Amino acid sequence: MTELTQEIRRRMTFAIISHPDAGKTTITEKLLLFGGAIHIAGAVKSNKSSRAAVSDFMKMEQERGISISTSVMGFEYRGRKVNLLDTPGHADFSEDTYRGLSAVDSALMVIDSVKGVEERTKQLCVVCRMRATPIATFINKLDREGKDPIELLDEVERELAVEVRPITWPVGQGKLFKGVYNLLENQLYLFRPGEEMLPTDVVGIKGVDDPELEVRVGPSLARKLREDVEMLSAVYPAFDKGEYVAGRATPVFFGSALNNFGVRELLDNMIDLAPYPTPKQAEEREIAPEEGKFSGFIFKIHANMNPKHRDRIAFLRIVSGKFERNKMYYHVRSGKSFRTANPTAFMSQDREIIDEAWPGDIIGLHDTGTFKIGDTLTEGESVSFKGIPSFSPQIFRHIMNADPLREKQYHKGLDQLAEEGVVQIFSKLHQSNQRVLGVVGQLQLEVLQSRLENEYNAACKYEPIEVSIAHWITCDDKRILEDFVDANARRILVDIRGNYVYVAESEWSLNRVQEKNPAIRFYTTSEMVESRA
Repeated sequence: MTELTQEIRRRMTFAIISHPDAGKTTITEKLLLFGGAIHIAGAVKSNKSSRAAVSDFMKMEQERGISISTSVMGFEYRGRKVNLLDTPGHADFSEDTYRGLSAVDSALMVIDSVKGVEERTKQLCVVCRMRATPIATFINKLDREGKDPIELLDEVERELAVEVRPITWPVGQGKLFKGVYNLLENQLYLFRPGEEMLPTDVVGIKGVDDPELEVRVGPSLARKLREDVEMLSAVYPAFDKGEYVAGRATPVFFGSALNNFGVRELLDNMIDLAPYPTPKQAEEREIAPEEGKFSGFIFKIHANMNPKHRDRIAFLRIVSGKFERNKMYYHVRSGKSFRTANPTAFMSQDREIIDEAWPGDIIGLHDTGTFKIGDTLTEGESVSFKGIPSFSPQIFRHIMNADPLREKQYHKGLDQLAEEGVVQIFSKLHQSNQRVLGVVGQLQLEVLQSRLENEYNAACKYEPIEVSIAHWITCDDKRILEDFVDANARRILVDIRGNYVYVAESEWSLNRVQEKNPAIRFYTTSEMVESRA
C-alpha cells in the first residue's frame, strides 16, 4: 500500500448538520472532548459559565449561542485523522452550510428527541441526497421527556426518505434515562449525567439476558429493553455498511450530548463506519483521491478569524494527491502560479502551520485577495469542481456608508465580507457606486452590521428597495443577452463576479418577462452561469 493510500484510509471528513437548537454545537464539543482535542467542554448557551463553545468563535456567536459560520476542527482518534465541520443550523446561513457540505464525505445529523424531524433538517437532507452523501443520525436529548424512540425512527424514514438502522438504543427516557445499549456489540453503557470531563464509570454488560442488567437499570427497564431489542431485530434489517456509504440507509444512535450519554459509542462507530475520502466531480471529469497529482478547491473564505492580526483565510479541501508547503501550484481561474509558505490546520480559530496534507484534509491558506469561493488549485490541470454556488437572495436592501470618515474601511469590509459569502453584494448597471445587498435571512443583516463594526471599525445603514426576487441570467447568443440587459437596465444588477442578475417585485412580473424572452435562461443559483469577468 502506497503512502498516499495509507493516508487516505486514515482520514474521515464529515459535517454536523441539524435544525437550530437540536444540540449540534454541543455534540461537536463532546466529540472533541472524547477525541482528546479539548479537555473540558464549553457550555454553549449557559449564562452561568464564561466558557464559550470551541467551534463558536465570533463575538456574535458567543453572545447569542448560535453558529453563524462553519467551523473546521481536526483531531486524531483511534488511528484516524478526523476532520469535523460544525455548520450553522440557522436557515439564514444556509449558503455557508451548503458550501461546507461540498467539502465533506459524510454527515452527522442531529435530531432533537423532543421536537423530532424539523424543517431545516429536511432541507439539509435534500442537499445530502443530491450528492449521495452518507448520513449518520444522532437522536439527542434523551434525558428529556420526548417522543417515543420507535416513533422517531418512523418519522425519520417518513420525513427524510431514508431507511433507518438503529445501532444504539436508549434505556429509559427523561428522568429514567440510564444509558444506551449497543445492538451490534450487545453491550450496555451507563454514564453519570452532568459530566463535563471524560466519564470514568463506563460499564459493559454482555447481552440483554445478563442478570447484571437488572442490577444496573432495574427490572422494569431491563424488561422494556429486552422487548425493544426483540422488536427491532424483527422490524429492521441488519445494518449494511454498503447501504450507508451509498446514502440509502442511516445508522441511528441515541443519547444526550449535554450529559455525555451515547457520544462515545457514536464516535467509535463513526470511526469504524464513516467512509474515507471519496472522488469529487469536476466539470471536466471525476477526480479520485488516489490520483498522484494534487488538486483541491476553496469552499470558504473567512476574514479576521484572529482579531489581533486581521488576516484572511481561504479554506481548501484537498481532493487528490499530496499537498506540500512551499510548492508551486496552479490557480486555475487566474491562470497563475501560487505558493503558500504557511498552510495551516485548524482547531476552530486556532491554527498550526503544517508541512503536508492529504486528500480529505481541510487546510487554511493565507489570502491577500487571490482566492474566491469555488477556486481550484492543481499541479497544472485546468479543472473546476462543482457544487459551490451562490443562492438567490430573498431579502434586498440598498446599503450605504453611515460614517463618511470611514469610507475606506467601509468598502474594504463590504468587499471582503461579500467575497467571504456572508452576504451578496450587487452593483446597479451603469451605477456601480450604488450597491444592493442581498441576503437569505434577516439575521444576516445584523451579522453584516456587527462584523463591519467589530472587525473593520465601519458602519452601514439600509434602505428598502422594491425587489423580492432575483435570478441569474444567461443566453447562448451574447447579442440577445446584451439587448435584453439594455432594454431592462433598471432591473439588472451585477454580482461580484460580473454576472448579470435580473430582479423583480413578484413571481407574476418575473413570469411575464420569461414568457416574452424565451432565449434568456433564468437561474436561482449562480452555479449554471459562466462569469463574464
